[in-house]
Amino acid sequence: MANQTLFATLQGTLLPKANAVNSENAPAYALSPMHALAQYAATGCFSRTFYADAQEQLDKVLELCAAVEPEFIARVAIYARERAYLKDAPALLCAVLSVRAPKLHEAVFPRVIDHARMLRTYVQILRSGVVGRKSLGSAPKRLVREWLERQNDAALFAASAGQSPSLADIVKMVHPQPATPARESFYGYLLGRPHDGAALPPLVRDFERFKLGEEIAVPDVPFAMLTALPLSEADWAEIAARAPWQTTRMNLNTFARHGVFERPEMVSLIASRLRDPKAIARARVFPYQLLAAYLMAGSDVPLEIRDALQDAMELATANVPAVPGKIYVCPDVSGSMRSPITGHRKGATTAVRCVDVAALVTSALVRKNPSAEVIPFEQDLVRVDVNPRDSIMTNAERLASVGGGGTNGSAPLYWLNRRQAKGDLVIYVSDNESWVDAGRGLGTALLAQWNAFRGRNPKARLVCIDLQPNHTTQAVERHDVLNVGGFSDQVFEIVAAFAAGELHPNHWVGLLNAIEL
Repeated sequence: MANQTLFATLQGTLLPKANAVNSENAPAYALSPMHALAQYAATGCFSRTFYADAQEQLDKVLELCAAVEPEFIARVAIYARERAYLKDAPALLCAVLSVRAPKLHEAVFPRVIDHARMLRTYVQILRSGVVGRKSLGSAPKRLVREWLERQNDAALFAASAGQSPSLADIVKMVHPQPATPARESFYGYLLGRPHDGAALPPLVRDFERFKLGEEIAVPDVPFAMLTALPLSEADWAEIAARAPWQTTRMNLNTFARHGVFERPEMVSLIASRLRDPKAIARARVFPYQLLAAYLMAGSDVPLEIRDALQDAMELATANVPAVPGKIYVCPDVSGSMRSPITGHRKGATTAVRCVDVAALVTSALVRKNPSAEVIPFEQDLVRVDVNPRDSIMTNAERLASVGGGGTNGSAPLYWLNRRQAKGDLVIYVSDNESWVDAGRGLGTALLAQWNAFRGRNPKARLVCIDLQPNHTTQAVERHDVLNVGGFSDQVFEIVAAFAAGELHPNHWVGLLNAIEL
């Protein structure tokens, strides 16, 4: 009898011929332009990754924008900002719309450009000329002026902390008309022009007094404005006491270095802040950012703070689905997964790698689904014991410590098929660049093995979570296969809906098309 694993097919479905190659020149399936744009927007940070540099990513996104309707660009921009919590990609898409569809641009702008950092990125992109214009133009200038007018004095002063371009540069470009004496004086102060110091907003006056060494309380201004000043231990404690959640997460070692944790009340306050569910939700935290804080915390960061980070991780992954039935989770631990999750960027490269995020997603899934079986893979399977009773942080560290070879995406399914395994849901977490299993068949080895698995399990579903900007997949999109990209908790929600059969027939693209403009 012929080998049933090798020759099994999904009844009534032929293996489609691969119509593309991936970055390793191995067979793959091309994503549709809409799907590929969503993939780039949900994962792309326009930094050098293992397989592509920043310019290649930018060129691909612009090419994909030209291939889809402006309405879809608008929806992807909103998704990338409001649900995937990204910055560069939604700002770029918003800038594209300023040329492609000005009315849509006006509708999308306030939903995407919702923060000073987003405003600076948007202006920088427009001035670069990459979307077809090198100046802001009348409509973008008006939208930027309206953004400035919506900010209160304290928020606008906080917005002045960034550079490239600075808020002063932006004010020079758009010429806002101050509505109050305080705003008029502030713009003069910001631009280094004569102004009425007595009319400055109180926070600005306090900051200038503090800089002069006057004995007043530390002003409530952004952390970056204060760190270059000579600060006492009491000043640092005061800064830490009111720091926003993300600032707290990013500066635990700084606080430790300046004696903040020598005060027991500060340890309790910061630990409570880090594990506060409402604060975590407001901060739009990525689970990988918590992992980074945990891994980077020095020995002088108290255990109570490290425990609070673990508690925060459990809260940040609350959207992980608990799925009935048998689940297999397959994290990619190959060599290419050692690259930074948001790419290499001069002076700002994250310490968290793709493999860390894959391990984190896997650990979170196992935490909610204790009977799930974990099958790490590189060029072959890698054996790792994952205990669902251990914390997400512990299991993530354990998984990320193995592997490093080539990528054989079909290996987990091949192993399951050899065992004649039964199952309901198979989840891959990868950079989607399989090549060790490249053969001469019509399609990819992964899809061939999936068809064999589904021949035994006709109701089974396959999820491929891609962590990197890609325009190909190893498993062609169809009713039983979901391809989704990103590393925010929105991915967990999409996986849960797909596993429950509640997702739109077009899966991720259908979800994006349902976003109201």
